[in-house]
Amino acid sequence: MKSAGKLFRAAVEANKPLQCLGAVNAYSALLAKQAGAKSLYLSGSGVATASHGLPDLGITNLNDVCDDIRRITSIMSDVPLLVDVDTGFGSALGIRRCVQSLIKSGAGAMQIEDQVAEKRCGHRPGKQVVPVDEMIDRLRTADMARHEYDKDFVIMARTDCYATEGMDGLLARCEQYISKGKADMLFPEALTKLEEYKTLADHMKKQKLHAPILANITEFGKTPLFNAHDLHKHGVSIVLYPLSAHRAMAKAAQIVYKSIIENGSQAKVINLMQTRDELYEALDYYKYERILDELFEQK
Repeated sequence: MKSAGKLFRAAVEANKPLQCLGAVNAYSALLAKQAGAKSLYLSGSGVATASHGLPDLGITNLNDVCDDIRRITSIMSDVPLLVDVDTGFGSALGIRRCVQSLIKSGAGAMQIEDQVAEKRCGHRPGKQVVPVDEMIDRLRTADMARHEYDKDFVIMARTDCYATEGMDGLLARCEQYISKGKADMLFPEALTKLEEYKTLADHMKKQKLHAPILANITEFGKTPLFNAHDLHKHGVSIVLYPLSAHRAMAKAAQIVYKSIIENGSQAKVINLMQTRDELYEALDYYKYERILDELFEQK
């Protein structure tokens, strides 16, 4: 059986580009897979918001993230999961524990960023990044840790430096994160032009460094909602939609709750709901019912 890391690498190679769909819980992951997803993403913001009702300000911890990873990977092992670990949850020992915990929980890849520990959302103002050498230390620690459990586990280096250091700073950091930090892939956050992805891809090729690039196409942020085909033409290998379904679910829930309170019935919003038959089909309900029936018959 292939490692989860190998599965993620294979998905990147096989899909041009790989669309990575955000899932905040196991049922969302199941729906994404049934829609055709070849890879999934667990967002730190999703863990904080959906599982704990908290803002994405570094409040949740590694155990919180791993709880959600295990719920997702327990129902599917053939769709690899990329996980947001913010800055790695602490010092070198914290990062080591983070990598090993993710691998044990079934994740195939992680993204670790170069923000300071008191991090902010990548599309909010006021971000600060650590010195290059500090981020390289984070990456090297992660690289050493993965070799104990899954040497193919993917380490993706995210940089938030574009907002403060511009394109020159981003190119310099990405080059070093791959060459010195031993990262496998790159996540340049909050770019604003298609041409910037191509500039990064061309720079890495010029340096003879292989590094698939991820474009984070999150809604309501600084990056326009570029089309996956256009991104691929500009050197992007992975297109991430971290919270699209979660935002849609949350909006629908707000509408339904408000309608019930105001109208005394859900009749006006029934069209927004998944039907019982659709739920049963998604869960393969009758298969589990048959298994239970057989177990009771055996007794």
